[in-house]
Amino acid sequence: MLQLSKLILCSLLSLCFMSRGSSPYNTISKGQQPQITTDNKGIVRVVFGGADSIFCSTSSNQGKTFSKPVLVGVVPKMHLGMARGPQLATSADYSVITAMDQKGDIHFFVLKHNEGGWERKGFVNDVRSSAPEGLMNIAADKQNNFYATWLDLRAGKSNNIYFSSIAVSKTDKWLKNSLIYKSPDGHVCECCRPSIAVQGSQVAIMFRNWLLGSRDLYLIKSNNRGETFAAAQKLGNGTWKLNACPMDGGGLSFNNSNSINTVWQRQGIVYACEPGKMEIELGNGRDCSIISNNDQEIVAMGSNGDLKLKYLKTNKEIFIGKGSYLKTLSLPGDHILCVWQDDDTIKSKVM
Repeated sequence: MLQLSKLILCSLLSLCFMSRGSSPYNTISKGQQPQITTDNKGIVRVVFGGADSIFCSTSSNQGKTFSKPVLVGVVPKMHLGMARGPQLATSADYSVITAMDQKGDIHFFVLKHNEGGWERKGFVNDVRSSAPEGLMNIAADKQNNFYATWLDLRAGKSNNIYFSSIAVSKTDKWLKNSLIYKSPDGHVCECCRPSIAVQGSQVAIMFRNWLLGSRDLYLIKSNNRGETFAAAQKLGNGTWKLNACPMDGGGLSFNNSNSINTVWQRQGIVYACEPGKMEIELGNGRDCSIISNNDQEIVAMGSNGDLKLKYLKTNKEIFIGKGSYLKTLSLPGDHILCVWQDDDTIKSKVM
């Protein structure tokens, strides 16, 4: 009887351990603010910053192991920390990294997958020193088009939402930058990074606005690859009156049904929200992002140093580890690759 009790206890402890993400993690490198993508050959790339340098580490076995990081480039006085690190996007044949310096310029680097070797190409912003806040995001479609959105103060010296795109297989120059949203109160929230997602010809951009003292999330969408954008749409029913900086822009993605899913935090609580619908409370947290894995939306979020995944369809939660800035990537076989920052170290884990 004693032996049976011990066996049951061990089984329960094992189940508890598994629910807290018991699979081992890899230490990739020293660094900060990781970003992660995969290409059509299954090569996973993790990009991160260290001081003024940008590094990239790759995996050819679905995140089980990673290569020694290579130096992508150096950006003097590069923004790093609080979502201001290098950004990464991958298309069919190319990967692009953007990085912002404290003067307000957005540098970009291009990798052609079948040739290797990152190459610095120039700037995204066509007015020098227009983006000193250092907050931007990029995305790519399958036709080697890349899209960027960022906070820019060239119009009236106040931060509003700018946009540009580039066909990297044809040119090294981004299209003329466009002001796609200007707040009626003069500026959007100056401390939250905008998010961008692309599906076919659709481009969706989410940002935290500043209207009548409220810092709520808004969505703007284009159906023609960013040539024109529809009017901004507020997300969720609630509002957040705040005279301070949330420092949290949330995330968005397209799901398999071609619908947009968003996640963001308000007053320390993370919400999931489909445009035009009521927000759904997910619990305490911040620094959230969302991906689609087959027919399941998965939210990555942190709370007081605890990182976890939350599966929206089943409400299942998995503890990943300690740290911040958790990023996720969908892998074959319903696996999820998690990459995050723990102090000044980049770690990864396959779930």
